[in-house]
Amino acid sequence: MKKKYEEIIKELSEREIVFHLVATQVLLIIISIILGFILFDSFSAFYELFQWGDTRIWTIGVTLGLFVVLLDLSLMKLLPSSMYDDGGLNAKLFHNKTPVQIVFIAACVAISEEILFRGMIQTHAGLVVTSIIFALIHYRYLFNVFLFINIIVLSFFIGFIYEYTENLLVTIVMHFIIDFLLGLYISFSKKDRKVEGGPHE
Repeated sequence: MKKKYEEIIKELSEREIVFHLVATQVLLIIISIILGFILFDSFSAFYELFQWGDTRIWTIGVTLGLFVVLLDLSLMKLLPSSMYDDGGLNAKLFHNKTPVQIVFIAACVAISEEILFRGMIQTHAGLVVTSIIFALIHYRYLFNVFLFINIIVLSFFIGFIYEYTENLLVTIVMHFIIDFLLGLYISFSKKDRKVEGGPHE
């Protein structure tokens, strides 16, 4: 299965990978909208998950996002590259992308995934169920034990932050910071340097 997955990634162009990513995020938003009508009594009940004036968006969301990025980069330096091998998807997705393109990718992923997983699923099914589903959705990490554990721990961590702050904007910003900075790292890495790990989109 892993070999077949890697072959598929190699055959896809960078444009096709971006297209599939955006299409996936649109699908997640559609699922969120459907679940929203089922799980929330009104739009205002859902909108209450967004607390725009909360300073924790910056003090917690940005700070912990930076913490995760620094931890991830440190582990990339210390651990064998094989432990961050996701089949080459992240490297191909972010390779040679401009900062503006990476902002778009990171924003799409952070907004769609946080609305669905934290806003919809965790709000009504709890942290454990959400973290398991979040990890399983990131299919390619199932082929790498370290990355699978990594994504589960990250999901629990982000989920805990949501439980603590009760503000979806905090986790959206945190998720965005992680994907954006690690995307930049991959994009600006030397062309002869193989970077397989990175963002957890």
